[in-house]
Amino acid sequence: MLAELAAANAAFAVIKESISNGGELHQMGQKLIGYFNATSEIEKKAQEGGKGDLDAFMAKEQVRAQEEELKEMMIYQGRPGMWTDWLTFKRDAKLARDAEARELRAKAAKRRELLYNWFMGSLIVVGSLTGLIAIGMIIYLVKYGR
Repeated sequence: MLAELAAANAAFAVIKESISNGGELHQMGQKLIGYFNATSEIEKKAQEGGKGDLDAFMAKEQVRAQEEELKEMMIYQGRPGMWTDWLTFKRDAKLARDAEARELRAKAAKRRELLYNWFMGSLIVVGSLTGLIAIGMIIYLVKYGR
């Protein structure tokens, strides 16, 4: 949680400075993505709960305050429509991240299915060979038995 909060704070400082100097969203590039990813990670950990609930709550509150400050800066110091562009960027980044997560889950499911198929195929081969050996031994014992 602390690492995500530190990353969010560092990215926020750069974004804040850039907006104060009249910068555009497209000029902030990776810092925007870093800030958004860090805040999303904080949000996810806060929703999971568990250990450090107070830390998660406080981190979430700090991010909320930063978002409010960012909103005010973009509305009053940025160009017209900058806040709307920020919201659009956040939506697009979330959709891209969700699509990537779905793709990773699909790949993992495909890999599990492949491993299961190989395991079952190996089990069938071993079972068949064992059966053939058993039948061969029975035939041998019947033919040459004592």
